[in-house]
Amino acid sequence: MSTIVLATLNARYYHASLGLRYLAANMGELEQDTRIMEFILQHKAEEIIEAVLAAKPRIVGFGVYIWNIEEITRVVAMLKRVAPEIIVVLGGPEVSHECAEQEIVRHADYVITGWGDVSFPQLCRELLARKPQAQKIIAGIQPPLSGIKLPYALYTDEDIAHRLLYVEASRGCPFKCEFCLSSLDKTAWAFDLDLFLDEMAKLYERGTRQFKFVDRTFNLNIKASVRILEFFLARMDEKLFVHFEVIPDHLPEPLKELIARFPAGSLQFEVGIQTFNPEVQALISRKQDTPKAEENLRWLRNESHAHIHVDLIIGLPGEDMASFAQGFDRLAGLNPHEIQVGVLKRLRGTPIIRHTEAYDMRYSPYPPYTVLSTDRIDFPTMQRLVRFARYWDLVANSGRFPQAMTLLLGDSPFARFLTFSDWMYTTTRKTHQIALDRLFELVYKGMIETLAVPQADAQAAVTQDFMQSGSKEAPAFLKAAEAGKETSRKNKQANQTSRQARHLAG
Repeated sequence: MSTIVLATLNARYYHASLGLRYLAANMGELEQDTRIMEFILQHKAEEIIEAVLAAKPRIVGFGVYIWNIEEITRVVAMLKRVAPEIIVVLGGPEVSHECAEQEIVRHADYVITGWGDVSFPQLCRELLARKPQAQKIIAGIQPPLSGIKLPYALYTDEDIAHRLLYVEASRGCPFKCEFCLSSLDKTAWAFDLDLFLDEMAKLYERGTRQFKFVDRTFNLNIKASVRILEFFLARMDEKLFVHFEVIPDHLPEPLKELIARFPAGSLQFEVGIQTFNPEVQALISRKQDTPKAEENLRWLRNESHAHIHVDLIIGLPGEDMASFAQGFDRLAGLNPHEIQVGVLKRLRGTPIIRHTEAYDMRYSPYPPYTVLSTDRIDFPTMQRLVRFARYWDLVANSGRFPQAMTLLLGDSPFARFLTFSDWMYTTTRKTHQIALDRLFELVYKGMIETLAVPQADAQAAVTQDFMQSGSKEAPAFLKAAEAGKETSRKNKQANQTSRQARHLAG
C-alpha cells in the first residue's frame, strides 16, 4: 500500500525513468509512502490501472512525454472512471505547454508545468492535508540545483543489471534552436560536480557500467567535461559504456586528448548537425561554426575510437529536398558511424511555430506531431523522405551491411539511396517487420535492379556482410547459390563414377 504512486510508460523496459526518480527522491517525509511504477507502451491500459489500484494510492502522478501521451490519456480517462476518488496529477514536457487544449488535462485533477522536483511534493502535502488548490494548472517552481536531491540511489539492483541508466551533470541549454524545447531555457545550470561524481562512483561500485548522459550540452563547460571524462577513464574496464550529447564545433585540445584515450566500444557521442544550410540555420536560430564542426567530426572519426552518431532533420523551414540532399552527402563524406535522419516535430511550446504560415508548415495533429509538408516539400515527397529515413536506419545504421553500403552509395549517397528506398517500398510496401533474411535479399536485389551494381559484386558484398553478421537464416540468393554448388558437386561425383564404371567395364 502506497499513499502516492509515481507512474509512467517507457518506450521499452530497457529504459528507466530519471524523472520519476527525481520526484521520489525529493518527496521528503513522504518518500517512504511513495512508490515508483514503470510500465511500457505494450502494456494494456486495464493492466496498468489494475496494478496502480493494487497499491491503493490516494494520489497518482503520471510522467507524460511525446511518446506516451496517447496511451496515458487512455489510462487516465479509464482510471478516473473506475476510481474517481484518486487524485491524478500530470507532469512532464508534453503537458507543460499548450496544455489547456489537451484531452488528458480534462481528465486529470492537476497539472504541474515545467520543473516538478519541488512543486509536486508540495502539492502532495497540501492535498493530503485536504487543502485543495484553486488552480488546476500549476506552474512548477524552478529551484536552484543545490536544492534538488540527486536520485541515483533509487536505481535498483535490477535497474543496474538490466537497464541503461540515465544521468545528468547539468540541466538546460544556452542555445536557441527553435525546434527544441531546450530553446526555452535561458542558460544551462550545473549540478555540484563533486556531489554528482560521488553519486556516479556509488553507481559504479554497485555494478553500473552503462551511463547515458542526458545533458543537452555536455562539452559546454570544458573543465567539467574534462573531470567527468577523467572519472570514467580512471574506472575503465571492458564493460564500461558512456554516452554524451556534444556540441559539434566546440572540441578543444584538452578534451581531444582525453577522448583519444577511450578504447573502442566505451564512448559514444551524439552530435547534432541538423542542417548544413546557413540560411536555414539562421532562420531557426541555430548558431554553428560549420567548418569547425566538420573538422571536429573528421577528427573524432579518424583520431578517436568513439562511436559517432550524427543527427540531420528533414523538413526544416526554408530547406528543400535539394538542400537536404547536399547536406546529407556532405555529412556522409565525413563517414560517421550513424546518420540519424529525423523528421521535424512541432513540439508543444517550441518557437518553430512562428514559421508555420510563412513556410506553409503543416504538421500532424497526432503525436509525435511530425511535419507533413512545407512550401518546399510536398506531402508525397515528404513521405518518400520518411521512408528514406526508415530504410537508412534499417540498412545503414544497423551496421549489418558495411560492404554493401559502399556499393549502394557510390559517389552520390543521397540520390542512390533514395532510388534504393523507392524500390524497397515499391517491392515490399513495408517499412517495418521485414525479416532479416528478407532484408539481405532485398539489399542484394536492389543493388542489381536499381543501381546497376554487377551481380557478382553485389553477391560478394552481401554474402560477406551476411557471414559477418552472425545471422543464421540465409537469404534466398545465398541458398540458391549453395544449392547450385551442391548440384555441381553431385554431378561431378556422378560423372566420375560413370567414367570409372566405363573403365571397369572395358
